[in-house]
Amino acid sequence: MTVNISTWSALQHHAEIPDNFVHLREVIRDIVEDVRYYSADNFVGERIPGYEHSRLILTLEAALALRKVQHELAYAGLALKVFDAYRPQRAVDFFGSWAADLNDTRMQARFYPRVHKQELFPQGYLVHQSSHSRGSTVDLTLIDAITGNELDMGTEFDFFDLKSWPASTEVAAAPRANRLLLRAMMTAAGFAGVEAEWWHFTLLQEPYPDRYFDFVIC
Repeated sequence: MTVNISTWSALQHHAEIPDNFVHLREVIRDIVEDVRYYSADNFVGERIPGYEHSRLILTLEAALALRKVQHELAYAGLALKVFDAYRPQRAVDFFGSWAADLNDTRMQARFYPRVHKQELFPQGYLVHQSSHSRGSTVDLTLIDAITGNELDMGTEFDFFDLKSWPASTEVAAAPRANRLLLRAMMTAAGFAGVEAEWWHFTLLQEPYPDRYFDFVIC
């Protein structure tokens, strides 16, 4: 089914989300979703406030751009797996409260082994206002379209470390090539990456560049 901006309102009447936001699977039927913040499989170790359902939400513009990436990847036998998209502001606020509790380091060995917890905000791994809350940012990776296996990116998602920088020379040549492929595909579709996270991309022409939303994912 073809979905575009002018016809989306007719399909969205049932969704409890603001106008111009969509459930990603409505636009990309075959997208693989691994909603880490709905589970305990994340750097905190528990489900994050605001994630009341295991689904992903984006602005329609970002979802349509991401669909282009999925389409192009299919020619190479690859596909996308998305870990996070729209993120409620209450989740971002929760990360601030969590970071202030220096006694809770249950996930440090896995996600930030070389960074002291009190440095996660000062070093920029966590922020008090996230582009995710504007609705046009995604965290994602590449997978084999047949097996569903993730391509080797050198680190896992949300690994707070210099090794996660796309340009890091601490990872081998193959993971660096996979990172470059992901970035090239996302850039061609109108997204921009960041210096410190190979998985993070924001739509350049995002519709809400100055607005941070806080509706619950349900």
